[in-house]
Amino acid sequence: MKTPEPSKKDPSAPNSAKFTGTENPRHLRAITALLRHPLPRKDLDSIAGCSNGPELVAELRRRGLELPCERINFVDRDGFICRPGVYFLTATDRRKVRQWQARRMQGGFHG
Repeated sequence: MKTPEPSKKDPSAPNSAKFTGTENPRHLRAITALLRHPLPRKDLDSIAGCSNGPELVAELRRRGLELPCERINFVDRDGFICRPGVYFLTATDRRKVRQWQARRMQGGFHG
């Protein structure tokens, strides 16, 4: 019996799937804010109205966005260096969201 060939797919390759869209109000608030600028996790929680930003991001990733998290150096209020994550939309993510928004508007949904 032959051993199967290893997958040629690069697991770190950007997500090329089409963004499937969402009607979830938390997703919509997060997307709107992320289109303006990158967001640290605590700000994403506050803006989206959730307490688990990483799960909200995971949901959007499952819907076709890459939505990377960049770790930054930060000094907290006690003077300690920490590395919080900042989420941002890639150029491809922005294109996917804009295409989805256009399809959504053509479909007659303007909410």
